[in-house]
Amino acid sequence: MKTSQESASAEVVVSHGPGRRAGLDANEILDQAIALVESKGSTALTMRRLAAELGVATTSIYWHVGNRSDLITALVTRHGERLAQMPIEGTTARERILAVARMIWSSAIDHREVTRLAAAYGASSLHARQLELAMARELQEAAVVGTAARDAMRAITACVGGFIVAVLIDDLTPSSLRRTSVLGGAEANDLDPSTLTALSESADLPTLFDTTLRAVVASVVPADLSANAYL
Repeated sequence: MKTSQESASAEVVVSHGPGRRAGLDANEILDQAIALVESKGSTALTMRRLAAELGVATTSIYWHVGNRSDLITALVTRHGERLAQMPIEGTTARERILAVARMIWSSAIDHREVTRLAAAYGASSLHARQLELAMARELQEAAVVGTAARDAMRAITACVGGFIVAVLIDDLTPSSLRRTSVLGGAEANDLDPSTLTALSESADLPTLFDTTLRAVVASVVPADLSANAYL
């Protein structure tokens, strides 16, 4: 016969259900998953390893967040929502839109492993969703709406995304092989030698990104001509 203490313990286990741990919730799991990806890389995220990090059974992960695909979707979404909590700086429309675009860039580069994970599972749009929504609102404040807003968003995000991909590719390329172009040989003899030399060297991507981004934003966002912009 069970003692009253043993019966109480059994009731506690039953009340939490199979595979659950008292106090464990989805946010704790997602935060630990993000930490694991950032410290060990995107390939380190397995249900078994995450469960071990949390000190629970693997079934607890499935109970709270679903399967691995569900976990990754929720992880990427949560990380993107965190990034969107950063303040947007700037006094003019162009400055604030530039700030949001730079936030998308820096968050992707500073959190490379989450970025890689999101890209591998087709969840990149979820990662940047809240920041892109912030950009759309800033465009609206600048009176850029409708098709103009659509084209502005596409131009800016294409610029940002293209440079993010370039940086991630550089990460996987030995420094000796990083170059703008492999042009050479007789077919390129008509090019200036200084151009050929420069094209054989790697570019300063962060500086080039900022210069290009400024030009793109200036082409799609009207200048702030209000008196306050110059105070």
